[in-house]
Order: sequence, then structure tokens, then C-alpha cells
Amino acid sequence: MQHRIVVLGAGYAGAIAAGRLAKRLRREDVAVTLVNAEPDFVERVRMHQLATGQDLRPRPFREMFEDTGVDLKLARVTGVDVDRRAVAVTGADGAEELAYDTLVYALGSGWNAQGVPGTAEHAHEIASRPGALRLRERLARLDAGQPVVVVGGGLTGLEFATELAEARPDLDIALAVRGGLGDWLSAKGRRHLRKVVDRLGVTVHEHTAVTEVAADRVTTADGTSLPAAVTVWTTGFAVHPISAATALEVTDAGQIVVDATMRSVSHPDVYAVGDAAMAAGPGDKPLRMSCASGTPMAWQAADAIAARLTGGKLPNVPLRYFNQCISLGRREGLIQYVTADDRAVRAALTGRSAAVYKELVCKGAAWAVANPTLGMPTRRRGVVRDAARADAAVGTTV
Repeated sequence: MQHRIVVLGAGYAGAIAAGRLAKRLRREDVAVTLVNAEPDFVERVRMHQLATGQDLRPRPFREMFEDTGVDLKLARVTGVDVDRRAVAVTGADGAEELAYDTLVYALGSGWNAQGVPGTAEHAHEIASRPGALRLRERLARLDAGQPVVVVGGGLTGLEFATELAEARPDLDIALAVRGGLGDWLSAKGRRHLRKVVDRLGVTVHEHTAVTEVAADRVTTADGTSLPAAVTVWTTGFAVHPISAATALEVTDAGQIVVDATMRSVSHPDVYAVGDAAMAAGPGDKPLRMSCASGTPMAWQAADAIAARLTGGKLPNVPLRYFNQCISLGRREGLIQYVTADDRAVRAALTGRSAAVYKELVCKGAAWAVANPTLGMPTRRRGVVRDAARADAAVGTTV
């Protein structure tokens, strides 16, 4: 019988893991099934572009995985039973159950309303393609001079606010940040960010916590009311809730706790990658939710699964960071170089060169999904049956 590998979610991490497994293992030995609700790959790092009116290149999974050995199943995951090794899904043919021998959980994350009153009812999100498209439609109906408030001063908030200011200079755009503007950046990075934001005419409300969202305004902790025809909420991500409803060991936030090979510490036949996983990086600091984390996590998980099934050597590649890439519109950017554990150093690349750099990174991330072994030649290896059965049964390391 084939060893059944089911991958849940086809974001950057899930799609790369599925494709890499198919490249590493013989088709006659394994069946790799990738479950996703949408038929196209979503470049999540470009949702601010989509929301501000730009059209993105379609990337159908059917073309991406054609003749790779990955079986794409278009369905929504509704539950995971890790004790029975079964996944409940609902697709065009109705509800069904998929059995697995190895599960790769990559359902990722969505927007996080943070429990702030009115956010779910009145704010927009760009953590998903449907959300970005709804916001795009709403922005297209705004008249000149109408106010837009972007809540959140992280990478998503900065990229959206500057992208919108460049695309729609006729709007009154404000950015509300809980701390200082770009306070995690180097001095050079902060100076450049301030210069670009000022030039684009974005009003920045620093050290401002938004405590309530209404249809036409937001209210801050000190009682200030900021007018908002549109509010965009970008204060972080919340993991998909299904993991917290399983018997898997998860954090308080619902992330699956994994070891250095992305394997669940409680259920050895389950691996988790991307935003769904709590993995430790340099200095035992948790990896942040990002494409920069999800891609190497997917490589690590796929290579570990392949090694355990074929009797090969487990990967031992430390996960680390090199930079944070921030687009500030189409003509400006900021590349903040960081330590291995993601702390800013003095060096930063700015201006047009940084914008080109960021664009290459985005294109490279999408290319890596379709080329999960980065164009390097690979040899599919056969599954060692006894090892596979033992690993599935008791979780021993091969």
C-alpha cells in the first residue's frame, strides 16, 4: 500500500511542502494529497497591491502541480481527528473523510480582530484574497478627500498605507500605531520610513491604541475620535482555529508545538509548518508568522518526512533570518538587515533599489512554490516499508 501523505493548506508553506515531498519520494510508494479551498495560489505578500487596484498574475494549482505527483483536492477542511488519523473536508461532492499516514498541517492564519468592539462588523482585512477584494471594491467607491484609517504599524500596515497613498493621493490616509513608527527598525530605517510616509502625505498617530471601530470613525484609548470612511485592520494574525480543537499540543494562541524537524511534539505522524506552527529559531525565540519563516519550515518538514520514510539522514539546517523586506509603494522600499534572531542591525537598503529588491523577493517566493527544490536535480527515493510502519506507529526516528 502507498504511504498516504495529506497536506492541509496551499499557502507558501503547504504548497512547497507538498511539491517537495513529491520530488523526494517515489510515486509508487506515496500518495501526496494537497487540500485547499481555492484553485489558485494566493500571493499573500501582495494583498496590499490587490486591495489598492492592481491585478495579480493568476497562478492555477492545476498548472503548477501538473505531472508532479501531487493530487490537488479542492475542499475546505472542517475537522482533524489526530487519534483516528482522519481529516474531514467539504468540497463540490459534499462532505467526506480523508485518511492519512502522515499529516502536514499548514492551514496558516487569518486576520486578528483582537477582540476590539466593532472591528468584525466595520473594519476591513487584507490577510486573505476575499478580504483584499472586498476592500478593493470599497476603496473604488470612495470620493476624493474621504478618510481612510489603517490600524497597525507592522509590515502589513506600512505596506498597505504607503501603497494606498501612492495609488490614491486624493484620499486622506492616517496610520494608527501602538508604538513609535517603525520602532523595531534601525535608525537609518526609521529615518527613511518617516521620509517616505511624510512625502506620501500619510498622517501618523503614534502611541495610539484603537479601542473601538464604528462605521465612520475609530476611537482611541484617550477618547480621541478619528474619522474613517474605511478602516483597515492590520494588527497581526490569528491561527486557524481547527488545531486548537484537536488533541495536538498547541500554544495558547492555537499554534501546534513542533520540534526542530517541524514534527508535532505530541503526535509524531503530524507535522506543522508556516503560521500554524510554533517553532523555535536562533536563541530559542519563536519564529514570526511570515513567508520568510514558512518557506524554510516547509523545506525542513518535507526533507524530514522523506528522510524518515526512506531511511535517510535527518536535515539539520538551522532556521534564521537575514532581512525584513518592506515595500513602500511601487517606487520605494526598505530592506532592513537583521541578526539571525530577527533583530535590526545598522545596515539598511533604501529607495528604488530596495523596491526592486523587494519585488525580486516576492517573485522568488512564488517561483519557489512551483520549484520546491529550487531547480536543483533530485532523485526520488523508495520508502523503506518497515521503517515507515514503525515511524507511523510509534514515532521513532529513522
